[in-house]
Amino acid sequence: MQKGKLIIFSAPSGSGKTTLVHHLLSHPELNLAFSISAASREKRPNEINGKDYYFITPDDFKEKIDKGEFIEWEEVYKNNFYGTLRSEVERLLQAGKNVIFDIDVKGGLNIKKQFPDNSLAIFVQPPSINALKKRLQGRQTETPEKIKIRIDKANEEMKYAQDFDVILVNDNLEKAKKEAYQIVSGFINQPE
Repeated sequence: MQKGKLIIFSAPSGSGKTTLVHHLLSHPELNLAFSISAASREKRPNEINGKDYYFITPDDFKEKIDKGEFIEWEEVYKNNFYGTLRSEVERLLQAGKNVIFDIDVKGGLNIKKQFPDNSLAIFVQPPSINALKKRLQGRQTETPEKIKIRIDKANEEMKYAQDFDVILVNDNLEKAKKEAYQIVSGFINQPE
């Protein structure tokens, strides 16, 4: 099945991983394709089904879990599932692409475990938990209770940073974009 490389970006919510992934996708020479995750949560107003996520119901998600259709999945919050469909990754690899993931920490490590030889796992670390809290508040998409849940989760996720191949500290977005490009370009252009 495998020809392309897998580039995994994981981070606590609000660390800037999505911004970095979009930056890398804007460089055609990297030959990247975005792995669209499946999610059972409600679609946000600015999101598009099949572009941002494949939005499916919790029941459909559980059925796909039972059928083994996910490379990885997690119940991130109660009845709120996220996962990577095996068919999505296979489709992109067969198209000759390198696959880039914007995925939670546990999911990222699960993919790395399954594809240790041709994947690069990058942990995007916020400068501090306090900076992370300010970013989440600045989004104005979450209630204070949700932000607290995300911060608690971030504290937990930070413990896994050392399990990744690379830790990229995002304390300056332009600098982080350059570093991300150099890291990913170096990995993609490595001889087999």
